[in-house]
Amino acid sequence: MNDNAGQTRQAAVTPFDTAKLDRLMEEAGIDVIVATSKHNTQYLMGGYKFIFFAAMDAIGHSRYLPMVIYEKGAPDHSAYVGNRMEGAEHQNNPFWTPAVHTATWGTQDAAGLAVEHLKKIGKAGGRIGIEPAFLPSDARDLLASRLDGARFVDATHVLERLRAVKTPGELAKLRRASELITDSMLATIAAARAGSTKMEIIEQLRREETNRGLHFEYCLLTLGSSHNRAGSPQAWVEGEILSIDSGGNYHGYIGDLCRMGVLGEPDAELEDLLAEVECIQQAAFAKVRAGAAGREMIVAAEAELKASPSAAFTDFFCHGMGLIAHEAPFLMTNHPVTYDGIDADKPLEAGNVISVETTMLHPKRGFIKLEDTLAITDGGYEMFGDRGRGWNRGGG
Repeated sequence: MNDNAGQTRQAAVTPFDTAKLDRLMEEAGIDVIVATSKHNTQYLMGGYKFIFFAAMDAIGHSRYLPMVIYEKGAPDHSAYVGNRMEGAEHQNNPFWTPAVHTATWGTQDAAGLAVEHLKKIGKAGGRIGIEPAFLPSDARDLLASRLDGARFVDATHVLERLRAVKTPGELAKLRRASELITDSMLATIAAARAGSTKMEIIEQLRREETNRGLHFEYCLLTLGSSHNRAGSPQAWVEGEILSIDSGGNYHGYIGDLCRMGVLGEPDAELEDLLAEVECIQQAAFAKVRAGAAGREMIVAAEAELKASPSAAFTDFFCHGMGLIAHEAPFLMTNHPVTYDGIDADKPLEAGNVISVETTMLHPKRGFIKLEDTLAITDGGYEMFGDRGRGWNRGGG
């Protein structure tokens, strides 16, 4: 067992804004947070995540369950609970938390160590913030059975708000992710030829992203008049269009963009259809700046969409992004992901990052879409990966 709980420092130097977190916890009525999601533990640990469980959490009869414990107003009471093998990680690059418990193999031993730490800092009976969607039932049952008098509070919103405004370092990673995905998609389109199948094109993109240092997450691809974005043996045919929508991960931060390709030269109708999509995107962009409500962007885009000849089969959407593909600010309700657009009437903040996307499901020409990533600035926005937004030619 590797348990460094006794190794404390004079003062904890946290990698996040403790004053902001303390305020959010106070507003939510939370005394101490026990974070258990991979994205929030990574954020609270300053970007650290354990490589051994990067692809799969399951091991034996249980699963990996990292925990970060943070008491409001007392960062020196913080703790990290992790797998036994993480002791070596801590040796090489010491974790910031004053207490480090690298002694677990499953959910219940992790929860047991969390209980011990909460008792040690005098918060066993407090209001404990948890992430219900990311706390296994057996771990929650153990916490509840051993923390007499504790009240569990959903801390999901608190942690989302903590991450909403990105630091310069986070913005640099998001910018890099978008640039590398754009480069990968353009290289993939150029390499695809008549007869290239969807599965072959997706595999090409995976290699392009991996070779550029991204962790490939997904590729949603259409060919020709089809709206089906799943992989298949369908082959690209001369004169047909292609849409390629991909998510790639750069040091934990997501890039998510969509670009268009054509095998041959686009005809006048295709030029006009993509121009309609671009006009809707530009209408949204024109309203983006720090201090403006997100609804201003949505209203402007939807007005442009309504006037479009293709309005009946075109859709506009925007969402926040960062460590995950949909996070604060939440701008649109149930469209398509099931959450409420609670931030639509709130001012955008410098450092927010949003995805803006317009999708046309043309009944004859196919799936035509642009998706762009914007970082909000005081004067407007910075677009990440701002290339290849027209018709990109396939076939080399």
